[in-house]
Amino acid sequence: MKIAQNLDISEFLDSEEKISAYLTAIMEDNDLPLLLQAIGHIAKARGMATIAKDSGLGRESLYKAFNENSQPKFDTVKRVLNAMNISINFTPTTDPKSGANSPIRSSTRSSIRSRKQKEAA
Repeated sequence: MKIAQNLDISEFLDSEEKISAYLTAIMEDNDLPLLLQAIGHIAKARGMATIAKDSGLGRESLYKAFNENSQPKFDTVKRVLNAMNISINFTPTTDPKSGANSPIRSSTRSSIRSRKQKEAA
């Protein structure tokens, strides 16, 4: 059986629905390197030069940041996602044992409150 060697996934990402389904499938795999590659595929599908301009990053930097061996900073990922009009949404997970949403620990909440108070001061 032959395996496609140079399959360019970006060629198949020609609609918002396909892009959304692609990212959703990648997220379900819980594979960060694969997610970063997927972002690169989407940027290529939408035009790397356009994404570079809209994100304020260099085109070559984008290719390097989203190749299979990269570990880009979160700021880079966020800027590229913003340039592509893609947002990340967080929702509480459900505890499989109780079926209830997992609450934020009170120590975490108080830590966040105290940090916000310091920033506001």
